[in-house]
Amino acid sequence: MKRLMLVVLACAAFSTAQAADPAAPVNEIMQEAVKGWAEEAQSGEDYFSKARLGRIYSQDFAKTYHEAAKFPAYDEGDSPFDYDVIVSGQDSCSIKDLSVTAGPQTDGKTDVKVTFDNTHCFGERASDWKPSELHFMVIEEAGKAVIDDIVRTGETGSLKGELQGIASQGVTNPQ
Repeated sequence: MKRLMLVVLACAAFSTAQAADPAAPVNEIMQEAVKGWAEEAQSGEDYFSKARLGRIYSQDFAKTYHEAAKFPAYDEGDSPFDYDVIVSGQDSCSIKDLSVTAGPQTDGKTDVKVTFDNTHCFGERASDWKPSELHFMVIEEAGKAVIDDIVRTGETGSLKGELQGIASQGVTNPQ
């Protein structure tokens, strides 16, 4: 009986450690991107499906997304985006050289850095070419690691900020 109790406690500790892994929700999103942009693209689940919003994103991010989704990018759509927010465009090559690295937790957030090459099929690149880079800001809610924001390098910046902008613009300029 004592041995069984130790096994149960060890499993519970492993389960908690797994649930709080900051790279886990990021890996899920990146694997979806890999599938969607593969040479033989596979249909999959939207990055922001109802199930995912409730499972791997923070409550605040989900709320922000829902507010922006009231103003879809296309008349027949339900997404506030008219591009793939992970590859930062409407066109992409298959994703190669994917790297997901969780940094240390700071102020309750873990910066999970993601780099990948999604331009290898576009021909010759500039000499200063660098891989695409994203920073997933992961927090812990209810013992689970969840994505609170996705920060893209360059002008696009915070995805959560973009969602807030879409929602506020939609409210001030209803169609």
